[in-house]
Amino acid sequence: MARLLIQHGTLLTFGEPCRVLEGQDLLIEGERIARIAAAGTIPGPFDEVLDARGKVVLPGLINAHTHFYSAFARGLTLAPPSRHFNEVLRNLWWRLDKALDLDAVGRSALVGCLEAIRHGCTTLIDHHASPRAVTGSLDAIAFAVKTTGLRACLCYEVSDRDGSDVRDCGLEENAAFLARCAREQDPQVRALFGLHASFTLSDATLERAAALAAETGAGFHIHVAEAESDQHDCLSRHGERIVPRLVRHGILGPRSLAAHAVHVFPPELEALAQCGCTVVHNPQSNLNNAVGIADLVALRTHGVPVALGTDAMTFAMLEELRVALWAQHQRHHDAGAGWQAVAGSLVAENPRLASRIWGFPLGTLEEGAAADVILVDYDPPTPLNEGNAHGHLIFGLSQATVDTTLCQGRVLMRGRKLQLDLDEAAEMAAARTSAAGVWSRF
Repeated sequence: MARLLIQHGTLLTFGEPCRVLEGQDLLIEGERIARIAAAGTIPGPFDEVLDARGKVVLPGLINAHTHFYSAFARGLTLAPPSRHFNEVLRNLWWRLDKALDLDAVGRSALVGCLEAIRHGCTTLIDHHASPRAVTGSLDAIAFAVKTTGLRACLCYEVSDRDGSDVRDCGLEENAAFLARCAREQDPQVRALFGLHASFTLSDATLERAAALAAETGAGFHIHVAEAESDQHDCLSRHGERIVPRLVRHGILGPRSLAAHAVHVFPPELEALAQCGCTVVHNPQSNLNNAVGIADLVALRTHGVPVALGTDAMTFAMLEELRVALWAQHQRHHDAGAGWQAVAGSLVAENPRLASRIWGFPLGTLEEGAAADVILVDYDPPTPLNEGNAHGHLIFGLSQATVDTTLCQGRVLMRGRKLQLDLDEAAEMAAARTSAAGVWSRF
């Protein structure tokens, strides 16, 4: 079993409490953190030693909601301007996802994984759609994830919007991939059952999804009340709000993720808390789409777990953390609002969520946890301690550069250079060719 020592760094553990450990070395054996002890006290020999002087050592960051396929929207100028969220979907995303083939699915995922490594993000929870290339799409993404050495939890976005044949393929793709993950128990890949959103899902589809997911005990990954229009549709067509509808169909529960939850009302907050569902906040996306900002203070007050995602706007989780705080200040017109709710989402709730999905400790620096570790170039100009660690994350570390990224004890990037057995320039060239094909079909 390979033994790797990280020495001379300042450890920021994450979790609750988020501890700051000075003068400690961290030993990795195989795929787990084996020991954290005073500098110089861990006996060798070591297969590799990483010098973390002038750096802060963090757990690999976790992105609780993203869309790998959106990589091919970058620079796309073919969509007309959109005034509101439903036009954004119709003019851009629902045209882009229809233009994807399996090659584009895999290459966009690989691009996203490489960017994640550079930003120290080692675990991603993805939500995928490719209506004209459904079957095999999750396998294509999983291949990219395994090639780059990261971890990802995958699902296919089932919807009624593209007709019954595509819907049925989506249901089958989720079921098949869930069965694969249950069979293989691959530490890199996990699965949830993907659904789009209430306004594109009939009662019959929800019932079929719930029945299929029950076969493996899987939770769901679904967009919830991202825009007001989603609530209006639910009230007009079903006579109830989104959260009670999804709870009634067995979609929301302790294993499920509700992305966004921007437009939920007090009774729905109670329902989310009671069912144990985790809400995933995506502030940059919400601001970009002008749909509003979820009330993290209210969610936390009601006892709803709130994790942090990016909705594919970025893979820089510390950047998303900053924006989340500014957005809460603006939402509440209070420059002191949301501090604990925001910091806790990335530092405590994301590790808790990922650990539940994978079945072993993720996202923290502790003995026995997964050896997903990053080294960030950060020599703080002020004292760094447990009382101000969150402040350093938001105001300092978020602007620093990730030097080294490890996942499962494997060095994926060192000295800002990827350590993968692939030709990055060739992969990016191939991605551009694939993207050009997607754009021509768009």
